[in-house]
Amino acid sequence: MTYEEHLDEVTTLIFERFGLSEAAAIKLVMRAQADGYFSEHDDDPTLCTQLRAEQDAKRVFKQYSKPVDEAPAKSRRPGPPR
Repeated sequence: MTYEEHLDEVTTLIFERFGLSEAAAIKLVMRAQADGYFSEHDDDPTLCTQLRAEQDAKRVFKQYSKPVDEAPAKSRRPGPPR
């Protein structure tokens, strides 16, 4: 399968197996792609297999379905409440 087909398959598997909406599955794959997760796949088309798509779907869901960390809250000096 081509690189694009691989991304489509990973997206479809996330949608079907993890109960996300199609839009949410697309966002996960796009986040992973922007993060460079699929760079090797683009360089080496032999990685674009059904088995690898199934593995990637699990990894992408696990790694990218967590909320993005928010900026840390400013620490306040200890003292009496204001």
